[in-house]
Amino acid sequence: MNRRSFLHTGTAGLAALNAFADDKPKRVGLIGTGWYGKCDLLRLIQVAPVDVVSLCDVDRKMLSEAADIVASRQVSKKKPRTFADYRQMLKEKDLDIVLIATPDHWHALAMIEAVKSGVDVYVQKPISVDITEGEAMLAAARKYKRVVQVGTQRRSTPHLMEARDEIVRSGKLGKIGLVEICCYYPMRARGDAPDIAPPENLDYEMWTGPAPMRPYNRLIHPRSWRAFMEYGNGIVGDMAIHMFDMVRWMMDLGWPTSVSSEGGILMDKASKSNISDTQTATFDYPDVKIVWTHRTWGQPPDPKYTWAATLYGDKGTLKASVMSYDFTPVQGTPIHKDVTYEFEQYPEDRTEKDLERHCAPAIRGHMKNLLENIASRGKPVADIEQGHISTASCILANLSMKLGRSLKWDPVKGRVVGDEEANKLLTRAYRKPWVHPTAANV
Repeated sequence: MNRRSFLHTGTAGLAALNAFADDKPKRVGLIGTGWYGKCDLLRLIQVAPVDVVSLCDVDRKMLSEAADIVASRQVSKKKPRTFADYRQMLKEKDLDIVLIATPDHWHALAMIEAVKSGVDVYVQKPISVDITEGEAMLAAARKYKRVVQVGTQRRSTPHLMEARDEIVRSGKLGKIGLVEICCYYPMRARGDAPDIAPPENLDYEMWTGPAPMRPYNRLIHPRSWRAFMEYGNGIVGDMAIHMFDMVRWMMDLGWPTSVSSEGGILMDKASKSNISDTQTATFDYPDVKIVWTHRTWGQPPDPKYTWAATLYGDKGTLKASVMSYDFTPVQGTPIHKDVTYEFEQYPEDRTEKDLERHCAPAIRGHMKNLLENIASRGKPVADIEQGHISTASCILANLSMKLGRSLKWDPVKGRVVGDEEANKLLTRAYRKPWVHPTAANV
């Protein structure tokens, strides 16, 4: 770590901790105690003297296990109260911060109810399963004056922050005309698991909530729900959003002017999974194109950069991923930087089950940034508006693939220009009795 990075990280950490210097520890609740819910919460515990008082999940077994883990990790050693319904947890009115790490189809309702209850929020990406949800979430955050950080933590990844400042914004790339973003992970759930009764510990009716009801099978819960469009936005919504959001942040880009996409299930037609196994998407900006590719089969073009962004400038090329970056100038000396793990400061990361160890420093940085902005009432680095832009752009890519045509976007009106068929797809029908939020009704 260079001196500038050290000073930045050190100052950020002190600012976050100073936010609590004259106050009691912030009271924290978590909605969604699965894999990434625990990853996020345990990183927050590492960087601030918070008091985790409430956990919520519709899976009783998962909830109980999470309560035990939190009790062993937080300073007070107290076991949090547990709830099966997030609305009951929020009714207690005893929280300062709520983390939301449910499956994607639950993000909007939980986040809106949380800000209405007066808490600040950390919500996982993608923020929504349709664009109208995202508009409602942004409107609610602003209406109730709450700080909302989205879990697009590439904006808080130390080596990528360095790449942004030292390579992109310093001008070492020159004029950037093309960015390629990609994911070649074999992450699409395979198999034709039989439909069965949900396990006794899972309230499957509540788990499904506003999403379309599917018969239960083992691919749905836990974690494999990402294999179904009913609960998320496919690999574009799960993985492209990270790299697309990172590039927007590095290059200071807002909304694309148009989005186009092609793809489908080209190889694995036997699985119950209904997300694409092959897809490309182009996000158009006036002077640059950002082109996404994912493939869940075959070999990646570059084994070192299997989930990454490549920025092409007239003075050089930058490859960036969660593991490293490489800058290759047209003239001069290449620059390489690897991810920083921070094991010396946080040795428990070495043994924590299922932790993406390369992502832990980024989550910690993201949490520190949230805490700083809770103290200042400012906008965090991944403010809800930025999360909405990145999420909605990825949703437009899926809609383009579905409709078979490019979509021109008007961010002021929040509409696809001249395409009413596409505009009807901006809002997904909710299953009764759940009511779809809008910017007007929050």
